[in-house]
Amino acid sequence: MNILYIGAGFVGACSAAVSANSGHTTLVFDIDEKKIAALGSGDRDTIQSCLFEEGLGDLLVRHKDFVRFTTDYGDVEAFLNACDAVFLCLPTPEIGETGESDLHFYVAAAERLAMALKKRNGGAQEKYIVIVNKSTVPVSMFGRTDDMMRDAGVKNYGVVSNPEFLVEGKAIAGSLKPDRLVIGAWNEKDFAVMRQVYQRFYDSPSVENIEVNPKEAEAGKLLANFTLFNKLAVCFDVIGRTCETFPDVKFESVRKILTTDPRIGSWGLYDSLYAGGSCFIKDARSLSHQLQTAGTDATLVNETYCANKRQLEMFIGRAEKEAGFAWGGKTVALLGVSFKRDTNDIRNSSAIDIVNFCTEHGVKRVQIFDPAGMPMMQMMFPGGEHIVYAKSAEEAIASADVIIVVTDWPQFRGLADVLLGMSSRPLILDGRRMLQHRYDDLQKAGFNIVAVGSPFLNAQR
Repeated sequence: MNILYIGAGFVGACSAAVSANSGHTTLVFDIDEKKIAALGSGDRDTIQSCLFEEGLGDLLVRHKDFVRFTTDYGDVEAFLNACDAVFLCLPTPEIGETGESDLHFYVAAAERLAMALKKRNGGAQEKYIVIVNKSTVPVSMFGRTDDMMRDAGVKNYGVVSNPEFLVEGKAIAGSLKPDRLVIGAWNEKDFAVMRQVYQRFYDSPSVENIEVNPKEAEAGKLLANFTLFNKLAVCFDVIGRTCETFPDVKFESVRKILTTDPRIGSWGLYDSLYAGGSCFIKDARSLSHQLQTAGTDATLVNETYCANKRQLEMFIGRAEKEAGFAWGGKTVALLGVSFKRDTNDIRNSSAIDIVNFCTEHGVKRVQIFDPAGMPMMQMMFPGGEHIVYAKSAEEAIASADVIIVVTDWPQFRGLADVLLGMSSRPLILDGRRMLQHRYDDLQKAGFNIVAVGSPFLNAQR
């Protein structure tokens, strides 16, 4: 089949790579020339520097004969003559903190596509084509997309909702072996096209193929992300807070009691300073906005969002409240800027708020290290006298007055021995419990520790 992807971000690039791996002739369009050049470079390291996603570079290099990247819309117009499906993979960020989705990228792309579609096959529009919405959009967006196509004079088409449930850092593995495919359409013809697109997965006994109507598909995506977000908030704001409140209640012990109950499961039960990323916060806010606009109460949705914000504020506040730490004039080591491990994505990363907090509170210098996310962070916070980007975690913590562990990169687990070898004893703020297996050793060596999921841990000498 001939598949077009409009938007070469995380969703578009990863989906296109898997499309090429499935043997489809794939074209990817984006207006970002630098990104398109990197993704189409044929060089694994260049691709990974653009989108740090395990396996993406290997897949694109291996299947370079099946996938092409372009910024030339003329290529799109020519491709549409024989195209079977167009996937819209556009960003839909939140407008401020209103919960309303900013749809101008999506609408602009859809309107431009409509103008091109009605010219295909010399204006005859002979070939049936499916427009597939893969962006996370309001529940009503299917109808709006259909209206845009029809009003522009597009014929012989269908509109489908096909939400993605990818996990950043594991997107390629998850796309090659998905647990489910969700297809939302109103007619059998569109379902039939999508079955061809995903034939390899329809043939797999391990993949749940769920065919619903478009509104159900769009609502399902928002509700899935809210459910996961809520579970994280419960872990932070209830389970973790309980362990912080009562001495001798270790988070890992409580977690084991909970996760051995199959009704509860293990996902999300890792305490953290914040849940960031591009999806959970945005989608929860969007769900709340849509419910309230429709006249329905959204108290629980809103409280989940507030619990997440409260977690970060309380964690940072504990440095002064419990350890008596004064931020003014101090040097801060920030370990991790990506919102989680295995990605270079810093969207809604707690590191952004922490750097702003440090600036507002007169911190002398912030020394940052992250194995993947620093180039993205430097676009927002250029290096200089106040902000320094280190070459290693060891360099970042040198001369620091406080060390804040932000991201759960595995290599940070081994920092206890480095800390024990230091002559100074900076305050440790462990926002991921990465050092929990060495808290006793660190306390005995004279370190004060503020950790999510633990009461304040005093130095013991």
